[in-house]
Amino acid sequence: MNIIACVKQVPDTEAQIKVKADGSGIDEGGIKWVMNPYDEFGVEEALRLKEKFGGEVTIVCLGPARAMETIRTALAMGADKGIHIDDPALYEADSYATAEALAAAIKGLPYDIIFCGQRAIDDDSGQVGSILAELLGIPVVTMVTKLEVEGNSAKATRPIEGAQLVISTSLPCVITATKGLNEPRYASLPGIMKAKKKPVDIKNAAALGVSGASKAKVVKFVPPPARPPGKIICADDTPEGKAAELVKLLREEAKVI
Repeated sequence: MNIIACVKQVPDTEAQIKVKADGSGIDEGGIKWVMNPYDEFGVEEALRLKEKFGGEVTIVCLGPARAMETIRTALAMGADKGIHIDDPALYEADSYATAEALAAAIKGLPYDIIFCGQRAIDDDSGQVGSILAELLGIPVVTMVTKLEVEGNSAKATRPIEGAQLVISTSLPCVITATKGLNEPRYASLPGIMKAKKKPVDIKNAAALGVSGASKAKVVKFVPPPARPPGKIICADDTPEGKAAELVKLLREEAKVI
């Protein structure tokens, strides 16, 4: 079985994000970069299918030179090879342009299943997987929490409000992974050493035949407004007195009641 896992490098969830003074983007100084957590679920599921059915796992990643670290992380987990799409024309790509570049890199490869994270934690758009499937002309099942593969078909479980939805699809297909699908493994020391020797093919927009033109553009980044300081109610030490003061403040200052 040939499996492809698309990954993205994103700021660590614990990183302190600061917006540039001119609003043109985020200040990347001092940020630790990691594999998108939802993509980790896709990589892990790809590796489990490889262990069950044989074959190989290919990692595809779009990003600047630093994204190679994320590709090597996936290779250290057990993937076999990688494709790094590195071109400044694609660094600010929207979901469509990203999916277009990924599709161009994948079209010439053999594949049975393509995994993507259900969304990236930086832009939070959740569109790349579905657009990728459309461009490749194959089915897609999103937000999958359980996957069973048998022969040329797959049965995927995804959550809906108050229930679980089970969808059957033919292969090849795109699966977008979410929390609950599995528990991603850690890269072992031998895996890290082997990853250094695994092949990674570097491609740019020209080699893929894509322009990198986005259909949407981020006009400006604006940080969230600063939260006002909290207020301690101490006018009266009794619970009744504090409650009365709280109601007064909610009515007269916050104006929420």
